[in-house]
Amino acid sequence: MRIVEVRELAVPLEGGVANAVVNFSEHTVSLVAVVTDVVRHGRRVAGLGFNSIGRFAQGGILRDRMIPRLLAAAPDSLLDAGGERFDAGKVLAVLLRNEKPGGHGDRAGAAAAIEQAIWDLNAKLADEPAYMTIARAFGRVPSGPVEVYTGGGYYYAPGTGQTLRDEFQRYRDMGFESFKMKIGGAPLLQDMKRVEEALDVAGGGDHLMVDANGRFDLETALAYAQELQPLALRWFEEIGDPLDYRLNAEVIEAYGGAVATGENLFSAIDTLNLVRFGGMRPGHDVFQMDPGLSYGITEYARMLQVLESHGFDRRQAIPHGGHLINLHVVVGLGLGACEAYPGVFQPFGGYSPQCEIRNARVRPSEAAGFGLEEKKELTAAIRHLLA
Repeated sequence: MRIVEVRELAVPLEGGVANAVVNFSEHTVSLVAVVTDVVRHGRRVAGLGFNSIGRFAQGGILRDRMIPRLLAAAPDSLLDAGGERFDAGKVLAVLLRNEKPGGHGDRAGAAAAIEQAIWDLNAKLADEPAYMTIARAFGRVPSGPVEVYTGGGYYYAPGTGQTLRDEFQRYRDMGFESFKMKIGGAPLLQDMKRVEEALDVAGGGDHLMVDANGRFDLETALAYAQELQPLALRWFEEIGDPLDYRLNAEVIEAYGGAVATGENLFSAIDTLNLVRFGGMRPGHDVFQMDPGLSYGITEYARMLQVLESHGFDRRQAIPHGGHLINLHVVVGLGLGACEAYPGVFQPFGGYSPQCEIRNARVRPSEAAGFGLEEKKELTAAIRHLLA
């Protein structure tokens, strides 16, 4: 059994939403297929993966460095001890050959696209959903349906005819009960009016989260914290620069409520530094590292080890992303909840229709792998990639 080809395709995100820092209209995602010599139903078995949402495609790194390394590796060196599955850890080590330590950036997402495709591939070889493959690999029992909340509340371009209230009410009609919105893209008073509007739909602070996308300096962060503190929100997300651990710790001390951060940390050592210096509290705050941005599920599991070895519960881990791959990760690894993007970031955002949301909980379908083929918005891209 061997890998015969790795294909990649840059897929543009649809829509023109923006947060306080980034307009996503120019963003792309790397969709990857790892094709093997195993033939079933007249077709070669291929694993699919991508590098999550909200960054850019990594075609150059994939084509120039990582795919050639993988194809040059001895086939047996990529297999597990039994020789019947691919070893995601061994694959990741090959992808990172001759890469210096540190500098965790775009290469982390490039490697993750391939590494996660290996998990999809292994699940398809076992004819089971990926959450079962993931759980077994890490000695866990998959959880049942998990809590899901919706990401949204963006700053929409003028003339879209959509209000924040309309958006969140639509999500509530879909079965969601908790909502996240963006702040920091408007003056404080205007943002607080938006928060009040969202609270009317959410029904209380424990069902609403706000996300500043790393926009604030300390003075602005403390001003927002003062206004938000009486509302008892579920969490205050990415308050300042993701590597400014001191700012994070100072705002936590002043704010008192739960904060969330981590989506822009791409390695276990970054996670360790956040734990050491960021003021995060066991049983209280939320870690949002995303496997698709962080070298894949292998490195993400190391991040969880860091958290647990420092007294945190893995249920405090709620990955950024809002897509099918992270839904399988949450269920397979027993994490706290998962995000969904039902209205934005297509064709990757949200889940397939087979992942029914009931009482604000969801679980993956029983399709083999991550079930990306069940997501109709991805059909054209997958067909093009595998043609």
